[in-house]
Amino acid sequence: MCLCGCCWALRPRYKRLVDNIFPEDPEDGLVKANMEKLTFFALSAPEKLDRIAAYLSERLTRELNRHRYGYVCIAMEAMEQLLLACHCQSINLLVESFLSTLRLLLEADKPHLHILATNSFVKFANIEEDTPSYHRSYDFFVSRFSEMCHSEHEDLDVQNRIRVSGIRGLQGVVRKTVDDELQVNIWEPRHMEQIVPALLVNLQQHTHADSESPAEQTEVCFRELLGRAAYGHINNAIRPVLMHLDSHRLWEGRSFAVQCFQIIMYSIQSQHSHLVIQQLLGHLDANSRSPASVRAGIVEVLSEAAVIEATGSVGPTVLEVFNTLLRQLRQSVDYQLTGYYDNAGKRRTTSREEKTLQDAVIKTIGQAQGLSSCCLCSEVITSSLFLVSTPPWGHTCVSCRYVCVCLRFEGSRMIQVMLLKSLLQVNSAQCCCQCSSNLLTALPSSFLEPLLSFTLMEDPEIRLLVLSILTSLIDRFFLRVHSVMFDVSVLELKEDRCSRQDNLFIRKHAQRLYRHVYLTCKEESSGRGHYQALITLLAVLSVELANEEVVVDLIRLVLALQELALSSQECLSVFNRCGVHAVCAAFINLLSQLGPPPPLHQHVTQVIETRQRDAPHLLPEDVFCELQVDESCLFVQSKICDALTGSSYSAHSERFNTPYTPQLTDEDRLSKRKSIGDVISLQIDMDTQYCPDKPQTEQITFETLKNAIEDRGGVEEEERRKRMLLVEKFQTAPFEEIAAHCGARTSLLQTKLDQVFDLIIRPPPSPSGNSPPRSTPLYEMKFPDLCVY
Repeated sequence: MCLCGCCWALRPRYKRLVDNIFPEDPEDGLVKANMEKLTFFALSAPEKLDRIAAYLSERLTRELNRHRYGYVCIAMEAMEQLLLACHCQSINLLVESFLSTLRLLLEADKPHLHILATNSFVKFANIEEDTPSYHRSYDFFVSRFSEMCHSEHEDLDVQNRIRVSGIRGLQGVVRKTVDDELQVNIWEPRHMEQIVPALLVNLQQHTHADSESPAEQTEVCFRELLGRAAYGHINNAIRPVLMHLDSHRLWEGRSFAVQCFQIIMYSIQSQHSHLVIQQLLGHLDANSRSPASVRAGIVEVLSEAAVIEATGSVGPTVLEVFNTLLRQLRQSVDYQLTGYYDNAGKRRTTSREEKTLQDAVIKTIGQAQGLSSCCLCSEVITSSLFLVSTPPWGHTCVSCRYVCVCLRFEGSRMIQVMLLKSLLQVNSAQCCCQCSSNLLTALPSSFLEPLLSFTLMEDPEIRLLVLSILTSLIDRFFLRVHSVMFDVSVLELKEDRCSRQDNLFIRKHAQRLYRHVYLTCKEESSGRGHYQALITLLAVLSVELANEEVVVDLIRLVLALQELALSSQECLSVFNRCGVHAVCAAFINLLSQLGPPPPLHQHVTQVIETRQRDAPHLLPEDVFCELQVDESCLFVQSKICDALTGSSYSAHSERFNTPYTPQLTDEDRLSKRKSIGDVISLQIDMDTQYCPDKPQTEQITFETLKNAIEDRGGVEEEERRKRMLLVEKFQTAPFEEIAAHCGARTSLLQTKLDQVFDLIIRPPPSPSGNSPPRSTPLYEMKFPDLCVY
């Protein structure tokens, strides 16, 4: 053996052939003639392939240790040519030595060797193998290529080249392993948690300057990875994306998060898209205690993903999206009222941030409904109305029970408004659906009756939303009537536009609709928007459902509204009366163009012309216009000050710079209280002044302040412990015990209210100093049964 090593002629032939491919000067490159001889020998004697590969690897290692990088490149080129020339059945004899050689190059500290190894691995990855390999592992390459993707080399050009090589290496690993079940499972979480963040970092930090930029290569690799993902691999691929966006706080910027999920939704197979939506919904629930900007970013991404999902599977995902978004809407309203988005009360939020989130949620609800099938329209809308009519009571407050009642009432109102806005978005999306063409389907009795009941609520914003919802459900011509001279001919109506189902609908619900329109006109808090909505609703009813019977009933309704505006028994303001007259004028003008004889239209035109000449305030153009006052018609503060200069009023000129603010007394505040929350707050104020059991005020000394500072931590801890005990009690105690506890609190509240009423009705002291005998309050008097009606 030693003799063979010393004498070159006695060495094995494969070693001599390998040695012959290396030139004396590495600049000359691979000796091609000798390489052809080596290839022919390897193909003629495939059993020698493992020895050839082992010796090439040994020679490359030797040259690498001697820093003779030219020969290293020649050795890698020779191994690549052998890999490409060998048949698929014998390639396994070369692969192990080839991969071990690549590991050596990747472990070196030279960037050009990393790039050389990556290029060789990519060529190897493109070779199709028929013979499986059970013992091959690519864990090292996944880790090393991912590390290269995070390169921070000081030379920017070298950094980009290393990152591009790392991305191409990961792409080669995916191609080599993803379709072979006998290879390593690249979809395991430990691999995805390395590959996906490495790709997202380059997608985020670079722009698409050219085809060789890291971002361009990243997008190609990311799309290929997701396109090869099967049903069971989607979650493992998406979870690292969510983790990366969380850890780098990329939800708040939104643009990059939206870009990522657009790539994801367009790359995965369409039948798997609902899995991405489910992952986003779960992540949104998991971040319910995150800042509003984070939640808004996730909702916006969900909105974009839902739009793309329209081409894939939808089905029950719509209801899941709907329920999750409504839950987020409730939480956002709760956070907006309390000012905190956590239970501990340490993390503040603002109304503007929560309002941005609420707008994004409402928009997404409308888009999700637009993607649903017709069979889900009525189900989603009916469930929405049920949630509106039974809103939650808001948060649970332990330390401030009286203020909590006020927040609950305000929270209920805000949630009702938010849900109605969501319902309006759903209806707008449903207008393009075929099920909206049938009013019996779009407006069933179970939905119409509770919806009409909302038109009589005191809150003007809720009434306006309900009118808009009703109009959007019935309107198929997208009418907007803001002028009294609306021309119906532009609609190009058909003669038989009212179907049999529509006739059945109007016969069944006409009187109920007319009644609620009439009662809505009697509301004192109605504004311009309400009267415009009423005009549009009546116009839609007449255009969509008009026949002779309906036209007669609508004319009767107009005459009744006109009498309502003229009646002195109704407590309507001048603006309300003018608004009702404007509604009548605009609607009857449109109604007269839908089939009645020409004399009716002539009479209507004559009355409108008279109003335009003598009473323009009874027409929509004047009633619903915005109030615009020219500056020349206003009193100017500076000119008033100049006019008073030089007189005895000059000494008071500085007071003009301070705006007047009325200072309300306790009596004024008492006269303005109208809600139970105000009464409770009054009770709290009165307790501090008139409570007979109030302890005497302790004199504050230095020792008192010192003890208060020392005991502060203990007091806070005691309060926290009491709150936890109370929460635990409500979660675990029997119903009877909780009912008894609430009954005791009610009795306490009634006692306090009695004290307040006693203070309110107490007569003033007499001048003589003797208090007059206390009279029995009216609400405490006992009347005979015969006097009670």
